[in-house]
Amino acid sequence: MSMSSAMSAGVSGLAANSTRLATISDNIANSGTYGYKRMETEFDSFVLNQNRQAGLYSAGGVRASTHRVIEEDGALVPTSHPMDIAISGRGMLPVTSAVDLDNGFETLPMMMTRTGSFRTDSDGILRTESGLVLLGWPAQADGSVPTMPRDTMGTLEPVQIAANQTAGDPTTRVNLGVNLPATETEPTASGDPLTLKVEYFGNLGTSESLDITFIPDTSDPTGMSHTWTLEIRDSASDPAANLIGTYQIEFDSSMASGGSILSVNPPLGYNATTGNLALNVAGGPMDLFIGVPGGTTGLRQLSASFAPTNITKNGSPVGNLTAVEIDENGYINATYDTGFIKTLYQVPLVDVPNPNGLMSVDGQAFKISPTSGNFFLWDAGDGPTGAVQGYAREASTTDVAEELTHLIQTQRAYSSNAKIIQTVDEMLQETTNIKR
Repeated sequence: MSMSSAMSAGVSGLAANSTRLATISDNIANSGTYGYKRMETEFDSFVLNQNRQAGLYSAGGVRASTHRVIEEDGALVPTSHPMDIAISGRGMLPVTSAVDLDNGFETLPMMMTRTGSFRTDSDGILRTESGLVLLGWPAQADGSVPTMPRDTMGTLEPVQIAANQTAGDPTTRVNLGVNLPATETEPTASGDPLTLKVEYFGNLGTSESLDITFIPDTSDPTGMSHTWTLEIRDSASDPAANLIGTYQIEFDSSMASGGSILSVNPPLGYNATTGNLALNVAGGPMDLFIGVPGGTTGLRQLSASFAPTNITKNGSPVGNLTAVEIDENGYINATYDTGFIKTLYQVPLVDVPNPNGLMSVDGQAFKISPTSGNFFLWDAGDGPTGAVQGYAREASTTDVAEELTHLIQTQRAYSSNAKIIQTVDEMLQETTNIKR
């Protein structure tokens, strides 16, 4: 019995070391594969019930088990393409199967990967050469991403970047910095209005303008009135009714705050905290910053000539797409030749309680399994997840020197187990020769 068990133990040793040899060869073969997670082989002894009274021992042998070390991060390798994506820290990119997408399946499989070289196909969908399609939440027209459920992939969509797309950015805020000459409010002044034209961009990228008129109040016979009437007209509105706001602005003449805004009438539509006038132009609402009471920016009245000092605005005309990049928070941003940057998608990061329990599939991708636990979609950098890195790929976690060391050990162990079988065979031959 003991002799037969010794042979069985030797056979199990050959099988176990063959399994380890297979994992070592896989690791070495993928030492240059981006995103590859190395395999490990663990040996466990197999103990049979012992008959101590008979003084005999039965060898149980060894059992081999393999697992992939998914939670181990590889080094980040810089690249030259903005859509080469890796993750610095915990988390994975949500992806799906390009084959299922191309076949028009309504239900796409939930998969994940640590890194990928994503390029647009003929339909503008970002995918890898290995057949993984990047998923994300689409942004709204204003670039914001609404609140999405975090425990389902139902709201994730394949990221699609339309080729040769154009976009405009409507103006929603104008900062008006102008000096009004204080002497124009004297009773002997001409009282002529001062005009200013400020360009803004409409919802369709058209160039429009706010026609602003400052009318000085010269009715105070004792001196400067420090009061101006502000009229604002919109070039995009009907010329017969394009007056969208009339305000009376009084300036401070005290030593402490001379030249600053004192009051705005009517106060309706003016926010004294932010210094904004709420306007409704043809394309929608717009904030016109004129300054806060006692402030040093916006409209000022000093004894100097009429001059725009600082006029800025947001928005841009229609521009052509020039670049697409992903930032550390997972937002895919499109840049246009007008300088406009627009958010197209947000790519969340997938996390599970036990990453090593994920099921491996082709292309360095993984699927949920009973041992991995349920997934959760995090904003990059929130919770346990790390940051998204563009222009980078994650290297293989294989250490070739370590694998070669394991290869030598496995070879010696395999030879030793083969020697056990050879020795048992010789002992059985001797036992057979006793009868002769």
